[in-house]
Order: sequence, then C-alpha cells, then structure tokens
Amino acid sequence: MEDVVYYVVGFSLTIIGMLGGALYWLGGKFRQIEERFRQVDERFRQIDERFRQIDERFRQMEERFKGMEGRFGEVESGLKSYVDRSVDRVLAGFASYQEFFIEFLSAEGVIRRDRADLLKGELRRVVTLARGNPLTEEEVRRLEELIEKDELTYEEALWLREMARRLIREYGTPETWKLHVYASIWVALARKKEGQQQES
Repeated sequence: MEDVVYYVVGFSLTIIGMLGGALYWLGGKFRQIEERFRQVDERFRQIDERFRQIDERFRQMEERFKGMEGRFGEVESGLKSYVDRSVDRVLAGFASYQEFFIEFLSAEGVIRRDRADLLKGELRRVVTLARGNPLTEEEVRRLEELIEKDELTYEEALWLREMARRLIREYGTPETWKLHVYASIWVALARKKEGQQQES
C-alpha cells in the first residue's frame, strides 16, 4: 500500500513538474507572442501616424491648389482681357484704315454708287445675324430700312457704319465687313453731295 502511495505521489509530482515546466514554457511563449503583438501594435501606430501625415500633406496640397486656382483664374482673366483688348485694337485699326481708303476712293470717283448697290444682296444676311445680339429690334428695323434705301444722308451713313463696327466686334464675318464697306462708301458719297450742295 505504501508503494502505491509513493507511486501516486511520485507520479503526481512528475505530472505537476511537467505541468509546471509546460506552464513556464507556455508563459515564455505567451510573453513572446505578447511582445510580438506589442511590436505589431507599434507598427500599426507608426503606419497610422504616417497615414495621418500623408493626409495632412494632401490637405496642404489641396489648400495650395485652391489658392493656385484663384491665381490661375486671375491670370486667365487678365490674359483674356489683354487678348480681347488687343483684338479690339486690331479690328478698330483695320476698320479705320478701310474707312479712310474706301472714302478716299469714293471721293475720287474710283468707287461709284453702283458698286455700293452690288453689296445690297449680301447685306440682307447681316440683318438676320444682327437680330437680338448686339443690336436691339429697333436698331435692326432701322438697319433694314437703310439697306433698302436708294440713297443715304450723311447722318444715316454714319449711323449705319457705327452699326457695322458693332457687328464686326461681335461677329467679324465677311457680311459684317461688307456692311462696313457699304456704309463707308455712303459716308463718302453723302459727304461729297453735301459739299457740292454747299458750293452751289
């Protein structure tokens, strides 16, 4: 019986020793696993910090781009304004040159009234183009009346030429330039007629 007790106690101590050793070994493994989890957590914390920094950089870049959009808008607006002014100056310069040249040729008798009448058919297209923009309905009606007239006064010719200038600035089509030529011929012819009437 004593042998059985010694055997049970010895066996129990062996099992307790093995369990203690196994628990000690498992405790070490758990500490390693815990250390690894701590390292993984630290890495995730570092990654989160990097993502936060990247988000902050993106936010700063977005702010810069917003600021640049305003600057680009200002540059674009300034450039468009400059180009518009330059084009207006070129158009005005060419129109002024054309007016002088046509008036001179008309005054010298090189361009006669019958040449102005040839342009009438082309001018009817301008009326369609001008309706509503940039001319008012009243201006369009007057434009139609003056195109259909057989002879223009000096004031009518000047008014017609001013409408041609506006249409050139708005559209710049061949028809608008033809209206400008037509009006310039009549400015010269009407001025010449007024001069002859004053002489007689």
